[in-house]
Amino acid sequence: MVCFRYQAIGADATEVSGVIEAEDRRTALRELTLRGLFPARLEAAAPAAAPGAPPTPDRAASGERAVATGRVARREITAFTREMASLLEATIPIPRALESLAEQAEHAGLRRVVADIASRVRRGQSLSDSMALYPRLFGPLYTSMIRVGEESGRLAAVMADLADLLERADEMRGEVLSAVAYPAFVLALGILTTFILLVFVMPSLFRMLQGISEVLPLPTRVLLGTSAFLKASWLWLLLAAAAVGMGLRAWLKRPAGARAWDALKLRLPVVGSVFRAAALGRFARTLGTLEVSGVSLLPALEIVRHTVGNRFVAARIADVAEETRGGDSLAEPLRKLGFFPATMVQMIAVGEETGRLGAMLERVADIQERVVRSRSRTLISLLAPVLILAVGAVVGFIVISLLLPIFRMSQGMQ
Repeated sequence: MVCFRYQAIGADATEVSGVIEAEDRRTALRELTLRGLFPARLEAAAPAAAPGAPPTPDRAASGERAVATGRVARREITAFTREMASLLEATIPIPRALESLAEQAEHAGLRRVVADIASRVRRGQSLSDSMALYPRLFGPLYTSMIRVGEESGRLAAVMADLADLLERADEMRGEVLSAVAYPAFVLALGILTTFILLVFVMPSLFRMLQGISEVLPLPTRVLLGTSAFLKASWLWLLLAAAAVGMGLRAWLKRPAGARAWDALKLRLPVVGSVFRAAALGRFARTLGTLEVSGVSLLPALEIVRHTVGNRFVAARIADVAEETRGGDSLAEPLRKLGFFPATMVQMIAVGEETGRLGAMLERVADIQERVVRSRSRTLISLLAPVLILAVGAVVGFIVISLLLPIFRMSQGMQ
């Protein structure tokens, strides 16, 4: 008999951990399933020591630990996943595939991680358990799908599905960043230019204008007062902005603050619909991928709840998981909440009735992602001209405020 240490999700959606004895890994998984537990992690553990025997040191005590990773970009993980899937589809053994990817990895941290995972796999540790030692690189979604692929014998196919999921996420993120880059540049340049003009350039010009005319026009006086205030207080304003930013960041790190902020984003005018469609698309895409890979519904919902990227939506998913606990239906809890669109719920119901829930969820994700792309492009196409007009209006006001005293002086000389 072998002792296995497990972490699982119980029937009430709570996390359970313990040790189970079984002949092999497959028998242990079957026993946990019969107990109503959904294994999230299962690894061999040292058997209990006989009375009087010295205690067996665990992995942490013996000094065996994960290597330092450094900062690894998401695209590096995506490329690694795609290449690993291709090597596994070519029937290359897992340790050899990992060693090959470690040799050609450009990032030093990722190279060390992959080499360490390859070493652990050669010593008999599963790929999913080895990757779980690096949660910053391979999150719960990643390791859960790898574990399902190992247990079902479809690791190459699951790895390919995971690569598709990561590539879609990277593509969406890249499109949004590229679309926002130009308006953000225009806004930053406009703010910087206005600040330099008001703080460093305008004061000397205003001294000259005051010498020309004793009574300045109203726009000129407004600009003069703004410039004098910024010149005298710009350092305090920066410190106050930094303090507000730090306070806001600390508030957002608290669960209540993050949940309130995520809920506010969904209710914002115009852009709220984009955030909502993005969250729903991520929910459907991740859940559909897990469903196709063979993950049971309740553990899949638990994984999606931690990876959806919006605390408010995560709370709604937790409510769905609670409702789903007593049965296999997903559409009915979604319909009761009233948060998910009716068409989305209807498509999920059809997927459940036809036994094609995973494929239907991926179709829902395609629809929501198209909504995000369309609305984002529309907003960005409108935002850029608006920002240019705003910057132009500020610059125009500055120019007019400077020219008005000169025009008044020229009229007085006629």
